[in-house]
Amino acid sequence: MTTRLTRRRFLKTGAAAAGLGYFYTASAVSAVRAAEGPNGKLRLACIGVGGKGDGDSSQAARLFQVVAICDVDDGNLNKKANQSDRRSGARPFADVKKYYDYRKMLEEMGKEIDAVTVSTPDHTHAPASMMAMKMKKHVYCQKPLTHSVYEARQMRLTAKEMGVCTQLGNQGSASEGIRRAVEIVAAGVLGEVKEAHVWTDRPARYWKQAPDIVSRPPEKPVPKGLHWNEWIGVAPMRPYAPGYHPFSWRAWRDFGTGAIGDMACHTANLTYRALKLGFATGVVADARDINPETYPSSSHVIYQFPARDGMAPVAVHWYEGFRGGKKLTPPDDLIQKVLKKGARLANSGCLLVGSKGLLFSPNDYGEQWQLVGEGLTEAAKAVNKTLPRNGKGDQGMKDEWFEAITKNKPEIAFSNFGFAGMLTETILLGNIAGNCNGEHLEWDASSLAFTNNSKANNFVRNEYRKDFPVS
Repeated sequence: MTTRLTRRRFLKTGAAAAGLGYFYTASAVSAVRAAEGPNGKLRLACIGVGGKGDGDSSQAARLFQVVAICDVDDGNLNKKANQSDRRSGARPFADVKKYYDYRKMLEEMGKEIDAVTVSTPDHTHAPASMMAMKMKKHVYCQKPLTHSVYEARQMRLTAKEMGVCTQLGNQGSASEGIRRAVEIVAAGVLGEVKEAHVWTDRPARYWKQAPDIVSRPPEKPVPKGLHWNEWIGVAPMRPYAPGYHPFSWRAWRDFGTGAIGDMACHTANLTYRALKLGFATGVVADARDINPETYPSSSHVIYQFPARDGMAPVAVHWYEGFRGGKKLTPPDDLIQKVLKKGARLANSGCLLVGSKGLLFSPNDYGEQWQLVGEGLTEAAKAVNKTLPRNGKGDQGMKDEWFEAITKNKPEIAFSNFGFAGMLTETILLGNIAGNCNGEHLEWDASSLAFTNNSKANNFVRNEYRKDFPVS
């Protein structure tokens, strides 16, 4: 494999099929029952209402009747309860039940809930979502879908088994731009694509991790109103310290998924969809400042994908962070082909390299892009629209999820867990490769295991804390 370094329980899954199946369908074993809530609305519970959960819950509340909210921080709960919708002026959270433990909320109110949003730190996504889905509740979960590769597989399989409607919160999926790019690339306008490049400058601009932080900060008293045991959840218990809550948890291995988990569900979304990538067969990383507590300071990950659905084998490169004070980016010769003289490369984006030309997106979400190559723009105009349109951003993601529920068609949600589970599973292989720095790992998706490295298999699944039982 050429790189820029030069240029446990395993389920039978049927994962050997390489195609990702955009319109993931599930037998609808849970028909939408007649809503019993006020105004005939479907009933919603929101897990996590601070940070991104604030927006997720407010947007979903325009479609559902909110019956309960849950957050480990009383400050977030109280703020949400007093909040008015900026559009209507209504107060959808004023009289709902409030919880700090999602397990208790689902156990006590299961019969009163139709759907759930999960907008928490990464390590809580799967435990909360899985409990809800096993109760046949429809789930909207923030990105990345899960904290581990194993959890991503479980989320995908459980959503299908329970017949629930799901959606991942990678809002670029709703844009007109990304859906049009998928149509154009899938139609062969770029020709044969054998390499793709995706990058982000995180974490340095948004939170600190290695090399600045490689050990745990000193213990501090738990702030009033913060339920620390529930915040830790299934992760190994550790004392409270500032920096974990409410945001910098992304840096810590026990709670977040680092820059690749934070951004690849956005930035690699266009590449993954347009190239119909499915499951990787190999991965290798060149990471720096590896340590057991935080994610590395920078990493260049290369994923290998086999031929699939008439497309050639492809290497997908991921770049994160800075080295020597400079952003880690694709090779200069490629960048020069897509930038005007004097222009600077965007902080994040993707670049697909085809035999006929390039597609360049200088954007987190793949909403904006350009074609570089003779005749490509005219060829693209001839490509028919084949995907449904949304174009309403983050609110549109909730609208689409709601429509899927009301029509009992999980495939309507463009980022349903059938797609999002594979996307997340693939992305998180990059973090495992970083732990086995420089070693080429061969991945067998059908057995959910690496075939050439037993050490790497230790990172596929995280053990849950036994004194925080989850369903």
